Order: sequence, then C-alpha cells, then structure tokens
Amino acid sequence: MKPRLSPGLHQQLILTPQLRQAIRLLQLSTIELEAEIAEAVASNPLLDWAEAGEAGPADAHEVRDADGAHDAATQGHEHVDERVDEHWDRESEPWQERIGPASDGGEDFAGDRAASAETLRDHLLWQLHLGHFSQRDLGIGVALIDAIDDDGYLREELDAIADGLKPEIDAEHDEVLQVLHRIQQFDPVGVGARDLGECLRLQLRTLAEDSPGRDLAMAVAAGALARLPKIGIDGLCRELDCKRAEAEEAVHLLRSLDPRPGTQHGDLPAGTYVTPDCVIWRQQGLWRVALAAGATPRITIQRDYEQMIRHAGAADAEYLRGRLQEARWLLKGLESRADTLLRVVRCLVREQAGFLEFGDQALHPLTLRSVAAELGLHESTVSRAIARKYVRTPRGTIPLRDFFASGIETEGGGSASSTAIQDMIRKLVEAEDPRKPLSDARLADTLKSGGVPVARRTVAKYREALQIPASHERVRIG
Repeated sequence: MKPRLSPGLHQQLILTPQLRQAIRLLQLSTIELEAEIAEAVASNPLLDWAEAGEAGPADAHEVRDADGAHDAATQGHEHVDERVDEHWDRESEPWQERIGPASDGGEDFAGDRAASAETLRDHLLWQLHLGHFSQRDLGIGVALIDAIDDDGYLREELDAIADGLKPEIDAEHDEVLQVLHRIQQFDPVGVGARDLGECLRLQLRTLAEDSPGRDLAMAVAAGALARLPKIGIDGLCRELDCKRAEAEEAVHLLRSLDPRPGTQHGDLPAGTYVTPDCVIWRQQGLWRVALAAGATPRITIQRDYEQMIRHAGAADAEYLRGRLQEARWLLKGLESRADTLLRVVRCLVREQAGFLEFGDQALHPLTLRSVAAELGLHESTVSRAIARKYVRTPRGTIPLRDFFASGIETEGGGSASSTAIQDMIRKLVEAEDPRKPLSDARLADTLKSGGVPVARRTVAKYREALQIPASHERVRIG
C-alpha cells in the first residue's frame, strides 16, 4: 500500500462564530434574551435601542403560507422586532391555518401564568419519553437520569445503577452504557458526562471536524486537562508536540464551553410570571401566529459611529469595524432566532389545531424528530427553540413543550398521545362512583373498549403522574 491523494467532494457544517451565537440566542428565554441584548448595547457603542416608531422587521415581514415560507424582507433593515400589537390589527397578516366551526374572534386571553421551574430532570425525562426507546431502555434511561446531578453530571457508577434496576430489569454494564450514550446526545449538550473531560468532549463533538482547535482541544480534554493549570501552555506544547499558537487556540476553545451544562435548567423560581414569546389567536375561523410584543427587543446600529469609521485613525477604525461586525452578527442572530421560533410554532399549530380547539384529549402524538423532519432542522435545534419558551393561546399561556407528546397505536389504526390518555383517565376517575372507585385494571379495560389498548401498568404510571391515588385510597363512604 502506498500513500496517495484522491480528490473528492463532501458537505460539512462549519460552526462559525455567527452560527455559535445564533445557537446560543435560540435557547435563551425571553428574560435571558433581554439581559443579553442589554449587555450588548452597554458594551458596544455601535448598538442602541431603537426609537419607538422606527421601521423594523415588524414592518417588513409577512408570514405568507402554511408550509413555513417566510418573506425575509428584512435585508437592509438593522432592526429586529416582529410583534403583534394589543388589538391584533397589523397590516401584514400572520400565518393562518383554517379550523373547524367555531365562534370567530372575541376570545379573551388568560393572563400570563405563574410558571413552575422546569428542572433538568424534567427536561431530560421529556426528551427520553419522546425518543424511540424500548420499554426496557426507558426503564434504564429513567434510572440514569435520576442519577444525574443538577450540574448535569452522572456521579454514580454504571454497575451500581444496573444493580438498582434488579429484579425488574437485569441489565449488563454495556447495556446501561449504550442507553447513557443516547442520553448524552440530549439537550443540553454535555449532559450525562461522568467527569469534566467527558463533558467537554461531548460538546466538542458537536463541532465540525475541521473547526479550528477542535482536535487539539479533544486531546487536552482526554488527557492533559487536569494537569493544565500546573504545566501551563508551554508544558502543553511539549506534551502534545504542538505550536504555542495552536495550544492557545485549543485552550481558548475549551474555555468557551460550558463546564456545568445542567445549570441551564431549573433556575426559574417557582411562581415567576412568564412573558410569552409568541401569540396564537383565532380570527374569522383561522389560527394566527405572531411573535409577542417585546419578545425580541428592538435594537439598531448607530449610524453616526458607522460613519466615523471612514474618518477615524487606523487603530480606531479597526476597533469600530470589529464592533460593527459584532453588531451585525447579533442582529442576524436575533433575526434567525425569530424566524426559527415562528417556523416551529407554525408547525405546532398545524399539527395540534385540535389541542388548541378541544384541549388535552385532542392532543396527537408529536415528537421532536417529526417536527425536525418536517422543517428540515436538527432535533437539537427544535429542542433549543422550545426550551423555556411560552405561547399565549385562547387556552391560556402554556409552554411550547405542552404541544409534544408520545403516543400509542389505537385499534382504529390511529394513535393517541400519552397526554390525551391521561386526560381520559382523569375524566373517568372524576365520573366514577366514589363508593366503588375504578381500579387500574378496570380503567385499562374501559380504555380498551374505547379503542385505546393500554396495559394496566401503563394506566398506573399515568395515574401516578396525575397524582391520583390508588382505587383503595379513593373510596368514599356516605
């Protein structure tokens, strides 16, 4: 065998600084986004808050059709805001989806609700149940997630987790490890790592293979990370036989990663009133979607400073050009965030119009994978787009994650979501004779007779999730 060159073509995503910023902005909540933009305006002299009445994307965008087409007429505009005003009388029509017979308009929106904190465990279990896991792997996955701490690390040994699953599940070390590897692909990136080095490597693997400093950073995270404070950059160069500039680039990349990915969740105090990111309303038999007022703060580029670049000295001009580039990246990132969020919400309304109309019992099975496939996005992008995002609807202000649900096949050839089945169980229990409460087996039989074949243990799991006591605890005499 001889070394030889063979030309070829391939496609690869390069995670540029602009793309990294867009990804980070996408996963921020409205409150976090406001803080991020306020910090950017304070630190960048070329950014400023837009004056009321200034033109922006709200005046240029029009969501045109139900397949997600979006008139991105914002090129040339340096403002970011697409909102719906208090009276819903914008000239540009939001995206529309026709629904069945209903009263037109006139719905009063419920007030923004007090949100309970979504813990890291909640977020991981939600992704687990929306994934394509067997019942056995689901059991292993729940045990693994229960062992993940608030920082996002798995501190317990895999063998100990396997022992804790017995006798219900007799799993070997490698089987538990396989499920862990799947959980390590969940959002937030880096979750489920067993040490800092693995956490950083999980994040580095999401970067393009030819990202500057990636390979060297992987090597550092795999071996020299713990010794880095002691040996320094020079020692790292000797250990890895690399140039100082390469070592500095790798270390800079490592420092840009999140050593505690789990802290991205659970920091919302219970009882906090949330600000909706989008609004869904009905008008003349149509579902309409728009960004909520204030969901994206209005910012603009200071034209006076931009003009100064032409007349400034070399050093000042270089500084101003750098800040101008940062400002443009931020504006484009905000525009991308708004566009992605609207695309996802439009898709959710298309898929779950019945849920908006009739409630939980009409919720269809819907997963991150199916939404991502329909929109041509990655599952992690959809996950970031809905993370800690809320939407105001005629049914109140609800988290976007409420539009998703796993499901089972029904006898009629369709499917029913887990949320819909829980709603059926709740209504059956509410209507039961309190002197003779329905057992889990009878609930399962009743559901089966209605075309929804659910096992007794599944009914028990859903009943417990609804915090409904067992039948013997629900007996009421007299």
